[in-house]
Amino acid sequence: MLNSYRVLVLNQISTNGLKRLPSETYSVGKEVSEPDAVLVRSADMHAMEIPLSVRAIARAGAGTNNIPVAAMTRRGVPVFNAPGANANAVKELVLAGLLMAARNLSGAMRFVSDLDINAPDMDKQVEDGKKNFGGIELAGHTLGVIGLGKIGCLVADAAIKLGMNVLGYDPEITVDAAWSLPSQVKKANSITEVLKGSHFVTLHVPMIAATKHMISAQNIEQMRHSAVLLNFSREAVVEEAAVIAALESRKLATYVCDFPSPQLNANPNVIALPHLGASTREAEENCALMVVDQLRDYLEHGNVNNAVNFPNVTMARESAFRVAIANSNVPNMLGQISTAMASAGLNIHNMVNKSRGEMAYTLVDVDSPVAVNVTDGIAAIQGVLSVRYLPIAN
Repeated sequence: MLNSYRVLVLNQISTNGLKRLPSETYSVGKEVSEPDAVLVRSADMHAMEIPLSVRAIARAGAGTNNIPVAAMTRRGVPVFNAPGANANAVKELVLAGLLMAARNLSGAMRFVSDLDINAPDMDKQVEDGKKNFGGIELAGHTLGVIGLGKIGCLVADAAIKLGMNVLGYDPEITVDAAWSLPSQVKKANSITEVLKGSHFVTLHVPMIAATKHMISAQNIEQMRHSAVLLNFSREAVVEEAAVIAALESRKLATYVCDFPSPQLNANPNVIALPHLGASTREAEENCALMVVDQLRDYLEHGNVNNAVNFPNVTMARESAFRVAIANSNVPNMLGQISTAMASAGLNIHNMVNKSRGEMAYTLVDVDSPVAVNVTDGIAAIQGVLSVRYLPIAN
């Protein structure tokens, strides 16, 4: 008998991604009740009553601000995302923003759109008006990149190829990112060093407590006069009121972002785009393919890859009988789990346990079927958040 899974879809998800969920074992749609998992893009889940049946949430994108991650962690529910799947799309938009700001393209386009096409002297108006939109070339100028993940590294590489100097900062750069970072990038020791040394500054950091208003009135004062600030991370990474004040004083020449607001839209020195960062066919499909594969691997085998609240844990199947356990990262959890299995006469064939902060996750392959009373007993252990029995279907 095949195992079956129910997946609730809250947004439009790439068809090619959904095809990775075989119809004979998955019921997928926007009206699914008692879902085992939720697939989401931008829908706000904070006000949503998430069914207790939900075992996983998968976000077809990088950010998870629209998902109550902390509440899901307390329930032992992993929240998956697709880091890097939309990186090229965001990189290209950052380059567009750089060029728009450097060449005053936004103002120039407004000027042209306001021309009277019936005026006999339209050509003269064009020639007279173009002097107001002279710009600069990117080559030879310095781009500061704050956040050197996948997107930041791609932006740095592209800027170097355009002839720019690049100054990068990321206190938590991963080994993979460090390997992919071009050698020409000069490493800064602080945000202040980047702000002081750059003509253009682009932000590529996650929205967490430590990065809220990371760019504030205080450190904007450290920037060069008439610098350009680009924010394609999250709205709250930048203190909006401080940016508007800096634009009025001409401390900042231009603010380029993906987050329109009434205050920003009223300022002619703001280039605000309508959340276009990952809005390409390629990025949407890449994100969908990535999270659907991760979700399926978790539902069927308990493997965890790219969950924002769980450690990465994968284990090759060496038995048809597997138990997956999420628990608080406290002493003697493995001992209690092993004891419960041994007391039930189960022989542990293989086991992997990893932790991440306050969360721990364990995969256990045993040599014989696991009875419901055993999983119920493990679930009753203080600190255990969720238990799933994952036998391979016959």
